[in-house]
Amino acid sequence: MPRDLDVQLLESVAVRRGRLREALIWGRERRVRSTVDNLKRLAVGVVLAAVASAGCVGWSFVQDLLAQQQAARQQQQQQVVSPGVPR
Repeated sequence: MPRDLDVQLLESVAVRRGRLREALIWGRERRVRSTVDNLKRLAVGVVLAAVASAGCVGWSFVQDLLAQQQAARQQQQQQVVSPGVPR
């Protein structure tokens, strides 16, 4: 029986510490703070999505540019190999 009381005491102390920690972090206005935090998270998510999409567009641009350069090189090589053939 004493061990059960010890366990209950330890659990109640842990709960109390958690509540005090939340009160210290969030203060009295938990709802206002949570709304502000959610808006910050939304803003961060929008910024990350914009960065990711800009990265995808940039990568696509680089791939297209490299493909164009490779096609130009192949055309030049074909012209060098067969210069007497008219177009």
